[in-house]
Amino acid sequence: MRVVVALGGNALLRRGEPLTAENQRANTRVACKALAPLALDHELVISHGNGPQVGLLALQGAAYTEVDPYPLDLLGAQTEGMIGYLIQQELGNELPFEKRLASLLTLVEVDADDPAFADPTKPIGPIYSQEDSERLAEDKGWVFKPDGESFRRVVPSPLPQRIFGLEPLEWLLERGCVVICAGGGGIPVKYTEEPVPAGRELVGIEAVIDKDLASALLARDLRADALAIVTDVDAVYEGWGTPAQRAIRRATPEALAGSEFAAGSMGPKVKAACLFVEETGGLAVIGSIADTPALLRGEVGTVVTRDAEGIELADVA
Repeated sequence: MRVVVALGGNALLRRGEPLTAENQRANTRVACKALAPLALDHELVISHGNGPQVGLLALQGAAYTEVDPYPLDLLGAQTEGMIGYLIQQELGNELPFEKRLASLLTLVEVDADDPAFADPTKPIGPIYSQEDSERLAEDKGWVFKPDGESFRRVVPSPLPQRIFGLEPLEWLLERGCVVICAGGGGIPVKYTEEPVPAGRELVGIEAVIDKDLASALLARDLRADALAIVTDVDAVYEGWGTPAQRAIRRATPEALAGSEFAAGSMGPKVKAACLFVEETGGLAVIGSIADTPALLRGEVGTVVTRDAEGIELADVA
């Protein structure tokens, strides 16, 4: 079975944890222990989030005033390399020495006229108090939105249109290689409107693509059998944050798409799962990184499938 696993940024860095290299490595090690069985039994592609990491790099860059801050496409490429390295190393430590692994930088085309550029929604970086967020918004011109009781910086998150480099990716999969790619939703690029002597140019653009939507596109284009979106929560919940909240065990994409979920967190995960199932008829699952093998067996988490009966809720404990 060909499986695409999308690791949430909060599965690699717990909410509220300091953004240290040691914390990221420790969390990556836990994630890779859960992924190792899949790498042995299936063709495995791993994508990952980068919200906390790309936000930290932006904050560090803004503190160095000798040069202009690096744009988000370059910061995204940096996080792809950094997190890809951590996953490749820690997963390699869990697998037989002869198992091949590769980390790829992935360019993803977006539409420069995407309405997301007028309404930033993608959270990046650490959490802030309201006072600190207001100070940074005034000092740096950044946009902040609530994240629970705190605030986080948000940036444009345009829809992914096309993934470059699928041919070498498939070549690696066919030869038994685990591939880590499309990190942070990929590096956002666009074609210039004005042609140059050699044709149109591909250039970076200031955005962070949602990694779940990019992973759904990747899974579709690779003809994957399953898309697993893993994060730090055990399932999608109906009535999340209320006394009546209940986990959704199974759902059709049509039924799930009719429900409301937070735009900066569970919303893109649900949308990505629904898109993949609608377009391919495959299986999509959402749940905890620790439960990854059981997720694909349909034993835990939320399963999105055409075979469900509307929305099927978990039994009340």
